Amino acid sequence: QVQLVESGGGSVQAGGSLRLSCAASGSTYSRSCMGWFRQAPGKEREGVAAIASGGRTTYADPVKGRFSISKDNAKNTLYLQMNSLKPEDTAMYYCAAAGCPYFYIPTTMLTPQTYNYWGQGTQVTVSS
Repeated sequence: QVQLVESGGGSVQAGGSLRLSCAASGSTYSRSCMGWFRQAPGKEREGVAAIASGGRTTYADPVKGRFSISKDNAKNTLYLQMNSLKPEDTAMYYCAAAGCPYFYIPTTMLTPQTYNYWGQGTQVTVSS
């Protein structure tokens, strides 16, 4: 029902910034919970940030204060503003969507198994 396409990745030096975008389509988009996840080679996919349909946000500890998730419903686009990037942020970044639960649980929103729809990913590489 929901299709997602990420863009905005690239290579930057430590301390730099990037803004990732996720263009979404589908009838459930406006009522979906959405999130950003990342996966480095040989590692498990981990939650980065999530946003509920009503705007409540959740961030993983390593990115708090540096990353910001937002939505532009008029453009059907999800964003991840990434500032003060570190080499350990290097990963493939994916956006994802799921039907929102009645009760918002932060841990659940950062769990990959929560999400039904995934984009193809965009690579972020941060050099020191």
